Amino acid sequence: MAGAAQGGVRQVLRVEGLLVLAGAALFFSTSGFGWGTFFLYLLVPDISLLGYLAGPKIGALSYNLAHSYIGPLACLLSGFWLTLPLLSCAGLIWAAHVGLDRALGYGLKYAQGFHDTHLGKIGRGAKSTSP
Repeated sequence: MAGAAQGGVRQVLRVEGLLVLAGAALFFSTSGFGWGTFFLYLLVPDISLLGYLAGPKIGALSYNLAHSYIGPLACLLSGFWLTLPLLSCAGLIWAAHVGLDRALGYGLKYAQGFHDTHLGKIGRGAKSTSP
């Protein structure tokens, strides 16, 4: 698929995601919040998948808004700046989710369909189209 990361670049982006997940979990461990909170909210960003009920264009938009690093970093910075630990906690869990998705190969979506991502195709046919 045109526009998708391939080869070494794809692997670097996946390792980057793994490191974001590890870093977010490390900082979360010092936050004072319990791991139950972490695991309870870890999959909340996937609610954005409901956007696909309105079609692939809206689905990709809602998914990408919830799965870029912009939101988590805004939460982290705001929580730090405003001294709101709950907001920082949300940012760490959100960043961990995005990092986990990237490490697993789930990238930002293109409007053509759910299976077309910036990290390459996912799902059926992914192996046959990957270099």
